[in-house]
Amino acid sequence: MNSPDHLYDYHLPVLYQETLEALDIKPDGIYVDCTFGGGGHSKGILERLGPSGRLVAFDQDADAQANLPEDSRVLFIPQNFRYLQRFLRLNEVPAVDGILADLGVSSHQFDVGERGFSIRFDGPLDMRMDRRGTTTAKTVLEQFSEQELLRVFSNYGEVSNSKSLAKYIVTHRTAGHLKTVQAFKDFLHPMVKGNPNKYFAQVFQALRIQVNEELLSLQELLEQIPQVLKPGGRVAIITFHSLEDRMVKNFFKNGRLEPEEEHPFLNSTFKSPLTVITRKPITAQAQELKENNRSRSAKLRVAAKTDL
Repeated sequence: MNSPDHLYDYHLPVLYQETLEALDIKPDGIYVDCTFGGGGHSKGILERLGPSGRLVAFDQDADAQANLPEDSRVLFIPQNFRYLQRFLRLNEVPAVDGILADLGVSSHQFDVGERGFSIRFDGPLDMRMDRRGTTTAKTVLEQFSEQELLRVFSNYGEVSNSKSLAKYIVTHRTAGHLKTVQAFKDFLHPMVKGNPNKYFAQVFQALRIQVNEELLSLQELLEQIPQVLKPGGRVAIITFHSLEDRMVKNFFKNGRLEPEEEHPFLNSTFKSPLTVITRKPITAQAQELKENNRSRSAKLRVAAKTDL
């Protein structure tokens, strides 16, 4: 098994104690870590599980497999968590006691320049979490129409000048401009509004969400949670931007992604399958904020499967 230090070099888990407490781990329970990454949260779950407990770990990034512990209680699924129910069924796991998802990008992904996630390092414009996929950030920038790029930058990055940015890219894009992170940043300079680093971060976030279909994957995960959780089971989700947090908040509250339309002549019989545990999201304490800059934007929300 890799040492804890190695795991934290790969990715320092945010809201570590808070998440483990929120899951209310039973020693003989079955738990799912949807985003295994460096294995930090999983390590904490395993420490609280007894010999008969089980952990199912999902991660679509092949690099994460290097962090797997030698532990017979762990079942690793090298897939996106959007396929949660499918792979639980394939492995004859009908229901689980808890689900954890630490969304976003791991520190490792940000820190390896060749992955193309970070504005700090030069490398190819890639941004694929699952490198088996064929769509990269370069593909999106080369092939998307002006209208499609406007949607990406506006919806996923909340970029202030999304319209003019999309038009600029489509009008001036060439292979050379889109080859590397640095070339793309140089190309974008005439369009930068305000703080360049903040602007680039918003543009890169938008591209990353599109490349990895992050919001669609989260939507599909949320819709499966009530079906795979045992009554009383807990789900804990850590988000890093408002788009994700809003989706999680609404789903935990309403048990569905779209609020039900009120009908003047009909009474709704729908009852949410989830009970909200955290009325307000849990955020990092002062010590963690000091030690881990990434925890600044982390929000943890927790719900339980309603015991019908």
